[in-house]
Amino acid sequence: MCGQNGRGQKVREITAGRIRDAVADLARRANFVLRDDVAEALKSALARETDKRARKILKAIINNAKIAKKEKLAICQDTGLPVVFGEIGQDARITGGSLPEAINQGIELGYAQGNLRRSIVKDPLSRGGSGFTPAIIHTEIVKGDKIKLSFLPKGFGCENKSQTRMFKPTASIDEIKEFILETVEKAGPDACPPFVLGVGIGGTADYAALLAKKALLDKIKNQKSKIKNTNQNPKIYKLEVELLKEINNLNIGPMGLGGKTTCLGVNILSYPTHIAGLPVAVNISCHALRSAVKIL
Repeated sequence: MCGQNGRGQKVREITAGRIRDAVADLARRANFVLRDDVAEALKSALARETDKRARKILKAIINNAKIAKKEKLAICQDTGLPVVFGEIGQDARITGGSLPEAINQGIELGYAQGNLRRSIVKDPLSRGGSGFTPAIIHTEIVKGDKIKLSFLPKGFGCENKSQTRMFKPTASIDEIKEFILETVEKAGPDACPPFVLGVGIGGTADYAALLAKKALLDKIKNQKSKIKNTNQNPKIYKLEVELLKEINNLNIGPMGLGGKTTCLGVNILSYPTHIAGLPVAVNISCHALRSAVKIL
């Protein structure tokens, strides 16, 4: 359905009910179906892995994902704190309710239908009863008349290992690498490796952390196919490759029991920053990196 804005331009109307239903579907899909790029990275890791125990664990992880998809069961018992990224077209208009209401209603519906765990406490200090919502919602206005919703249920075994550090602007690449490697080592078995790392560099402290979380939405560079994003900053791509190699040399391995496969991929997003600073944030995902996308 279309209308017009105050300038006489066409505006595409999208109902809150449609957003609610889309989010409900995303909530189920993200929790039941492991992303294709992550599944392929796990298979590639298994083909390279030589440690017997690590191979056994990788096979179990891959089999678990197959069963979850087939039986419509949660890939992990921790169905996460729902994080939703919304790209809202400037020529789109939401009718019949607000965006946050529609998103949270969709999560309530999807999590209940999928028999997913209630993981959200209403007060961070007094805790209290658990529920499915509220979600963490990030929005940005973009060109066009569509709405893109990216759903990321973030488990807290790995979220608890996130780190942000404010470097001096004179910090070297080696210092940044040392911080990231140190973060991975501290995470160890507690964050359920093999990991996928999202790294944010630049902006402010809060924006670097947002970039690190958002980086987990990007497809990971499959180690087997050596996919390279030709639009990416060559320095950033080089850093991703070097970090992946060095992390996998830590011998943490699947579930922290040793092996070549500590990390499946490293995704870095960067942004301009102030002359006096250099924020760097690391957001770790466990092997069950779950996300799903829908465009309305």
